[in-house]
Amino acid sequence: MTDAPAPASEKMKTAAQGAGNLWTDIGPVLSFVIVYNVVRRFPEGAGMLSKENAIYWATGVFMAGVAAAIGWTLSRGRRLPPMLMITGVVVLVFGTLTIWLHDPKFAYYKPTIINLLFAGVILGSLAIGRNIWKTAFEHAFQLSDRAWKIFALRWAALYVFLAIVNEVLWRNFSEDVWSNSKLFLTIPIVFVFMALNIPFLLKHQIEPEGTDPSPKDT
Repeated sequence: MTDAPAPASEKMKTAAQGAGNLWTDIGPVLSFVIVYNVVRRFPEGAGMLSKENAIYWATGVFMAGVAAAIGWTLSRGRRLPPMLMITGVVVLVFGTLTIWLHDPKFAYYKPTIINLLFAGVILGSLAIGRNIWKTAFEHAFQLSDRAWKIFALRWAALYVFLAIVNEVLWRNFSEDVWSNSKLFLTIPIVFVFMALNIPFLLKHQIEPEGTDPSPKDT
């Protein structure tokens, strides 16, 4: 039989795309944290490469990382996901303001604004009857409309929670804590959230029509 694509090859393609998307998300954050901690080791008052300028160097590298993620996505012939476009615009605008005005507060605001925009996009798409989360992930999962809505609402709630966490961190803790929390707190929260949602996705997964969940021997 050759009238259907090989499931294994489709799964490998989806896995490879998922790995690429993962690196476009984590790569810029990892670069930010590494550069910040490296520059923080320089002595104070040592010119441009001094510890008090670590946030500006890290912000510049983060901007370059997001630009590289966008370029990589386009070079693969893929459409830019709405979330990556939002991230790119906010990172460019607030990163530029951070460096140009030499004011780290714009860097602190950035994650809050990005996360609230993500939540707003999800909730806005649901309000007009076009679930953007279904559009983004329907290649990987087949769910009922009700399950897609619940899944989208959970992500919107996560983004609001991350915005609150960011506000609490930068207003109440040191810049070092805030900067490193991107890698050691925010990303683990997202991974735990994703893991907790796997049972929900598996429970509501719809088998494609024409497939036999319990094939018989021939």
